[in-house]
Amino acid sequence: MYYYESWTQEKIAAQIGVSLPIISKMLQRARDEGILEIVIHDDDQEISALEKEMEQVFQLRRVLVVPTKDLNKELLSRAVGKAAAQFVLKLINNGDRIAVSWGNTLYHMVREFPLKKKENIKIVPLVGGTGNHRNEMHSNQISYELSKKLGGTCNTLYAPAIVETEELKQQISQLPNIAEVLREGEQIDLALVGIGNPFSMSTLERSGYLKEQVIAELKAMNIAGDINSRFINQDGTVNSHPINNKVIGLGLEQLQKIKTVVGMAFGLHKIDCILAALSGRFIHMLITDEATARSILEQKKTH
Repeated sequence: MYYYESWTQEKIAAQIGVSLPIISKMLQRARDEGILEIVIHDDDQEISALEKEMEQVFQLRRVLVVPTKDLNKELLSRAVGKAAAQFVLKLINNGDRIAVSWGNTLYHMVREFPLKKKENIKIVPLVGGTGNHRNEMHSNQISYELSKKLGGTCNTLYAPAIVETEELKQQISQLPNIAEVLREGEQIDLALVGIGNPFSMSTLERSGYLKEQVIAELKAMNIAGDINSRFINQDGTVNSHPINNKVIGLGLEQLQKIKTVVGMAFGLHKIDCILAALSGRFIHMLITDEATARSILEQKKTH
């Protein structure tokens, strides 16, 4: 009635015999549950040219640039999340094994992901994630939510992302249930990873894994960013800080063996992080916003 026949919400409420707020809530619920999808056909040639330039300059298979002009922070996150969800959905085939890391962009992607049942899909967390802070952004939660949307199954990595000592990391990683999930992470068709900035709006810091002393040490070492909770230098090499040896999850060397890795990050505070990830050739595809993409290309040209 509302979308096909252009009835007003008031007219629908009167026809069905319910209050106006109920109609509004039903329409919103239809969007939230994926019953209703709104697609905007925006063939922006500038954006298309920007994507192709990014692909050529950084030798990437695919780049998705999300137009985000004049959007506030909340709308920006939703726009990137929705575009990322549609992009990723097209990459998923029946029978795929999909691995996910964690972070803000992945959280918004899963939140906007439509209900699309696929056959024999399994989701695996790439890194541990337990605690009392920002649980919705942890890889286990993202894995669970994505498996629900796709009608698949998921594994859970019952371990922190980062532990206190290397010895404890080894002990936990050898526990049968943890070792099994880590082995699953090596048999992956598609990996979805966030690219983090440890010094600005860091998921690791907000989740309580990065203390002030460690952040200061990372700054002194000129860390550029993190992928799967491992810290990398501007040239894409793995940094030598001991914290990298205390992470429970798939290592970057193993990540590079996965045939398709999609990196997701947006915002001008992520420019150096994305450039480092591209330099290390950790990702095959990139999802970002327009302003960030343009800034990345400008910075690449000036160096």
